[in-house]
Amino acid sequence: MGKKCNLPDENEMADLAELFKVFGDSTRIRILFVLYDDEHSVGEIAEALGMTTSAVSHQLKILKSSKLVASRREGKQIFYHLADQHVHTIIQVGQEHIEE
Repeated sequence: MGKKCNLPDENEMADLAELFKVFGDSTRIRILFVLYDDEHSVGEIAEALGMTTSAVSHQLKILKSSKLVASRREGKQIFYHLADQHVHTIIQVGQEHIEE
C-alpha cells in the first residue's frame, strides 16, 4: 500500500483554490508588480499600466479581499501596497518557476 496523503481540509483547499484564481488574471499580476517595491495611489497605478482608475479600482478590490494588497489613507488619498512578505515570496517564487 502507498503512503496516505496528508491533505488539508476541504475549506483550506477551497481557500487556496480561490487564492490561485486571483493570480489567474494578468491585470492583477501587473498591479502586484507595480506594488512590488513601493506603495502607489490608484491614479499612479492606472498611469503606470495605461488603464482607467475605475478598472484599477475594481482589480484592487479583488486583491484586497484576497488579502494580497493592503491600503493606508493619507488625507483624501489612499495608497496601496503588498499586504505582507508572503505576497512578495509568492511573486518571486512564481517568477523563478517560469524562468526555469
